[in-house]
Amino acid sequence: MPKIKTHQATAKRFKITRNGQILKRKNGQDHFNSRESGVTTRSKRRDITIAKTEHRVIRQLMPYN
Repeated sequence: MPKIKTHQATAKRFKITRNGQILKRKNGQDHFNSRESGVTTRSKRRDITIAKTEHRVIRQLMPYN
């Protein structure tokens, strides 16, 4: 049986940690950030974890991570 290809768009957007959590960048960081408060700007710098319900879909698109 042939290997399954990794979906490259998913591989660039998500990271699977050693403990099995899936991280992604918080959305809304691209532009219009000057109007945001300092608290919002700082919170956008952190990665956020994905809900367990969406793990199965991302794991199918990234089979070897």
